[in-house]
Amino acid sequence: MRPNILWICTDQQRYDTIGALNNSLIQTPNIDRLVEHGVSFERAYCQSPICTPSRASFLTGMYPSSVHSCGNGNEYWAEAAPLVSALLADAGYDCALAGKLHLAGAEGRIEPRPQHDGYRVFHWSHGPHARWESGHDYADWLQQQGQDLAEMLEHPQDTPPELHQTRWCSDRAIDFIKADHAGKPWLMSVNIFDPHAPFDPPQAYMDRFDIDTMPGPKFRESDLAAQAKLSAIDFQTTARRPEEFDAKRIQAAYYAMIEQIDDNIGRMMDALEGSGQLKNTVVIFTSDHGEMLGDHGLLLKGCRFYEGLVRVPLILSWPERFLSGARRQALVELIDIAPTLLELAGVAIPKRMQGKSLGNLLADPGAADRHREAVRCEYYRALNPLVREGINGAYATMIRDERYKLVVYHGRRIGELFDLANDPYEFDNLWDDPALTETKLKLMQRSFDALALATDTGPEQLTGH
Repeated sequence: MRPNILWICTDQQRYDTIGALNNSLIQTPNIDRLVEHGVSFERAYCQSPICTPSRASFLTGMYPSSVHSCGNGNEYWAEAAPLVSALLADAGYDCALAGKLHLAGAEGRIEPRPQHDGYRVFHWSHGPHARWESGHDYADWLQQQGQDLAEMLEHPQDTPPELHQTRWCSDRAIDFIKADHAGKPWLMSVNIFDPHAPFDPPQAYMDRFDIDTMPGPKFRESDLAAQAKLSAIDFQTTARRPEEFDAKRIQAAYYAMIEQIDDNIGRMMDALEGSGQLKNTVVIFTSDHGEMLGDHGLLLKGCRFYEGLVRVPLILSWPERFLSGARRQALVELIDIAPTLLELAGVAIPKRMQGKSLGNLLADPGAADRHREAVRCEYYRALNPLVREGINGAYATMIRDERYKLVVYHGRRIGELFDLANDPYEFDNLWDDPALTETKLKLMQRSFDALALATDTGPEQLTGH
């Protein structure tokens, strides 16, 4: 029997924000339950540190460059490869979405849907923004409740949790879980906007944290000079000392938003269990990319590849079939999700798909804890210099193997090399260390090979006569 799929994707959530995965400061009992009953991939990497290219990538199982979706704010989705939701719908799945899609720009407009996204039910809400007159399902729903989103956003801390976008997305998922699917398996894609900036949780969640006791970001004074060297490389903020932007308060707010998400994951899991569908449902928890959260003096995102920005949570739970409590250290990529889902659903994986199924790591207790020799990430003019002041249109790539991470800022004659075994927080750039010249060159060759081999050559060509 083909499983149902509940796919929960938060926005801008870094890897180190889950209680059961070594963060004692945050309470995430419901995500912890997924960890307890599922498989956690503790070294999972997105394929771009920006929303649109990352989402286009994991929804197609291909790299952003391969599907011509490198920018954050494309005019439309290029339809360069089928979305996994469309492939599942074509195979008989009943598919739904609540929250973000973000395969195209949504600044002040309703995002145009792909020609074939596979979603029968589509509750679009790019985020809790009052930029659309109509067609924004969350804002329209608030109006039905007698509320005005623009007025609520003037004092977001006063938003009742039951009216928050996180709760709204979860309610739409619960409605779909409980609906009649006419005997079909289903996919519910829940795309919550939080913990994305502006870091404004309801006060009830903020009150759970003592700001003064927060640990603050990973920062050294030397970060200011290191980021100054990268000042021409696109980023949404300029490096500052953490106290200059109240980093501990932001960290507390970020954690508070995640705790609100966790509460609503509990509600969705209760709906699965109460409807008798838990045993035949794969639950995925992940995020599109991370958040700097003050590390190295930076907030938000852009053309950098620090762990907090490109390493994300990835948990898959299906106690009937998957291992329980497994914590995998294999290097994996978010493009591996799509082929995994197709394999579980008994759907043929397209030859063009560049991801690799995680099936063995999910279900085989004897499988070696290895998946990829290296993971890679791309940034190609992802922040649009035509619409953002101070953006130059940077190009960069990252490759990370078991020990080292290499970043090349193309056309700038600068880069970064980090020894993650001895410097896990990436303070010491070894790019110019002569003792590591051979290591750097080997990683450059591997990165160049990976880029070339990931080039999508299009549909298979027939041989000549």
